Amino acid sequence: MFDLNRQTGGKRMGTDGPQPPRLMEQLRDSLRVRHYSLRTEQAYFEWARRYILFHSKRHPKDMGAPEVQDFLTHLAVERHVSPSTQNQAKAALVFLYRHVLNVDLPWLDEVIHAQRHPRLPVVLTPSEVRVLLDQLEGTMALVAQLLYGTGMRLMEGLRLRVKDVEFERREIIVRDGKGGKDRVTMLPDRLLEPLRAHLEKVRLLHESDLAEGFGEVFLPDALAEKFKIAPRAWGWQWVFPSSLRSVDPRSGIVRRHHIQPESVQKAIRLAARSGEIIKPVTPHVLRHSFATHLLATGHDIRTVQELLGHKEVETTMIYTHVLNRGGKGVPSPLDQICEKPLPYAC
Repeated sequence: MFDLNRQTGGKRMGTDGPQPPRLMEQLRDSLRVRHYSLRTEQAYFEWARRYILFHSKRHPKDMGAPEVQDFLTHLAVERHVSPSTQNQAKAALVFLYRHVLNVDLPWLDEVIHAQRHPRLPVVLTPSEVRVLLDQLEGTMALVAQLLYGTGMRLMEGLRLRVKDVEFERREIIVRDGKGGKDRVTMLPDRLLEPLRAHLEKVRLLHESDLAEGFGEVFLPDALAEKFKIAPRAWGWQWVFPSSLRSVDPRSGIVRRHHIQPESVQKAIRLAARSGEIIKPVTPHVLRHSFATHLLATGHDIRTVQELLGHKEVETTMIYTHVLNRGGKGVPSPLDQICEKPLPYAC
């Protein structure tokens, strides 16, 4: 039986010296050497763990297509997971076999890929957006306004650095967005002063951290090694830092991370409830609303595509379906024959 608990530790010491890394450590190292995000690393690690436990702790190298198929079927049939969740589990197992176990995968074609059905996005009306924003206060209000005013994804907004806010040009540079792409979006005029005031508070917090011997921020791709002063430089700090310092799970260094996405999600969910908005509201709904409202006011779809960072214009086209009135904008025949309101029973 495969000992999952022992497989999550470090390198073992034997009579002949250090032993090869254990499976889960190999998985972690393979993800990091390919620069996968921490969130992806955590998700793949968890799927590999659940796969092993589902098959009574058998080692993955002793399993193949039937076991993978059984696990994915269990997720879909018994756990009722969404197609995207099922496909994420499959991607994690493909990575495990291909890059960690170095197993040839001719049997992958036999493993079902869940079909994702197109769904119209949830979009708030302008009045609903106003109601939602009115329920928020402080930093959470500023984050929500920025997401709606720029069309950024939640993590793009939270990972925003001070140097990427261009006040004079009224622009925000989104670094390393989905697909690793950079893009430029607008900075709303209404947020200029609130954002300046917020950054003044952040600067004071940063100076306090420096005085206490902290003040470093995480930098990607070994930039901290190339530019020794960059981690403490003001321009590289998060626009929305956490109120508490924490230990970096990868390096063990005590840093001030950006605020957690769960905090924003909870704040927006509670704001929607307080505003009696019956639609399911998440931070991503603000991005959908941004795109739809721009198109509704006559802006070119190619411009909206560029602001959203979509690779294909077909992805942006889904918002045109939201704009259509019922029945593709065609008036109902009931409205045409009725000149005055009909009784409800009719």
